[in-house]
Amino acid sequence: MDKKLTERQIKQAAQENGIEYAALRSAIEVECKGSGFDSNDNPVILFEPHILWRELGKVRYFTKREQLHDLFPDICCETWDRSLYNVRPQHQKLYVASVLHWNAAHSSCSWGIGQVMGFNWQSLGYKSLREFIDAMHESEAKQLDAMIRFIKVNGLLDELQRKDWAGFAKKYNGSSYKVNKYDEKLAAAYKKFKRT
Repeated sequence: MDKKLTERQIKQAAQENGIEYAALRSAIEVECKGSGFDSNDNPVILFEPHILWRELGKVRYFTKREQLHDLFPDICCETWDRSLYNVRPQHQKLYVASVLHWNAAHSSCSWGIGQVMGFNWQSLGYKSLREFIDAMHESEAKQLDAMIRFIKVNGLLDELQRKDWAGFAKKYNGSSYKVNKYDEKLAAAYKKFKRT
């Protein structure tokens, strides 16, 4: 099975969910620059150190997270800090964190073309976190399925259908979406894909 998503698959997913193709294609493009896998054939991820801090707290690894923070603040940190993103490769961060706690580590990444956070697995209808992660490794089509599930579960379908880029960006990426001009990027991508 080919891991790459085809235009036909995107068009089918858009049609099945009442979304204009150019709108769905724009969301994919802006989230991961159009590719769900990196040059090493790993799913594109963004490791979130502040989410690992939270997830380790849920499993009561309080001392361990302090120790990890002291050794690798770019892997485990109490607060969000953009400067920690590019200290080391994303999958390297995941590996280090996984040695301490596999579930917490994999819950702390956003995955694939939709950059869906791992901790969402249950609300999206997966039987386990491992099932979600396996799907992210399997194909971009599976990653798109996770993205569509996230859009539906979080009430974003209407915003995407109406091309309400600010409304979609706020719910999909959080209230700081304007800092990254996420809504402007979506609007620009939509114009590009509408022309093609």
